[in-house]
Amino acid sequence: MSKITTTVHDLLDAGVHFGHQTKRWNPRSKPFVFDHRQGITIIDLGKTYALLEKACEAVTELVANGGNILFVGTKRQAQEIVREAAGSVNMPFCVDRWLGGTLTNFATVKASIAKYKKYQAMDTSGDLQKLGGKEQAAIRREMVRMQKNFSGISEMADLPKAMFIIDVAHEDIAVAEGVRCKIPTIALVDTNSDPTNVTYPIPGNDDAVKSIRVIVDTVVEAVQNGLGQRDARRIAKGQADLKAATAAVAAAAEAAEDQPGPAADVTETISDEVVIPAAAKRKKIAAPKDGAAADEAPAAEAAPAKATPAPEAAAPAAAEEAEEAPKPAPAPAIPAAPTEAAAEAAKEAPKASE
Repeated sequence: MSKITTTVHDLLDAGVHFGHQTKRWNPRSKPFVFDHRQGITIIDLGKTYALLEKACEAVTELVANGGNILFVGTKRQAQEIVREAAGSVNMPFCVDRWLGGTLTNFATVKASIAKYKKYQAMDTSGDLQKLGGKEQAAIRREMVRMQKNFSGISEMADLPKAMFIIDVAHEDIAVAEGVRCKIPTIALVDTNSDPTNVTYPIPGNDDAVKSIRVIVDTVVEAVQNGLGQRDARRIAKGQADLKAATAAVAAAAEAAEDQPGPAADVTETISDEVVIPAAAKRKKIAAPKDGAAADEAPAAEAAPAKATPAPEAAAPAAAEEAEEAPKPAPAPAIPAAPTEAAAEAAKEAPKASE
């Protein structure tokens, strides 16, 4: 259970127990009323504290599960308090005016938010200044109007998981839309309000600034607790996923080691007739390593040495082999160049014939 640091004494000091005048009280708030004194309705702070603790527990759990809470407080006393509180925990808020259809017609509101962001981007980049004066002025007027309506919910991508409302009588449209969209509501409910449609009512003074602040601060504390739990769960989930992935990798590696390797006696067919075992094929003549020469030396010595013939005995055998060997064909004769004597003899040859 979520524990809150706010005490009943803190609620008493803030004046949370002061309700409205008796003539303005709503009979449906009777379960939370302690007494009527001097025309003022007094709220039972014991019940206020119990319901505040219950509401904060729901807020913490909702935020821890990834949900967001829309803070609503458009009355003058609550505007700045709600704006600061929602901004401190990065939650959407509405403090200027509740636009009808914010929840029930969220698709249209979302399109308007996209248009508002487009105008902001144009203003930042300088494209807005490039437009004509009349068109630029119209866009700026629209931006001012949009800022009031959408500045607090511009980052709200979807409907909120819950709403925290100050003064349900003043924010009756927001309460009605929450009921229609089935969105839980946490609200500070005074004695002039109907708590029937509020999921987690917190009976208390919704007009005094101190009373509003102590309730809002307590709810913000619950939101912060939920954010802390959300981060812790995210870290734990990441560690669990990492552990599971590591275990899966280890199991896959172990399974790969257990698989049998290829058989050593598999044969490979070299031709149609010759089949060589693969193990024999894998035997390659490797370069001699250290000690290999020493191992091969005895084998070389053990091998019978061939007798070397003596030079005298080898000579006749070599001659016989030379005679038996085919002789090479004689090279064609190349005619020699004619000399001067041959030329003169050639001249005298005809004369002799005569």
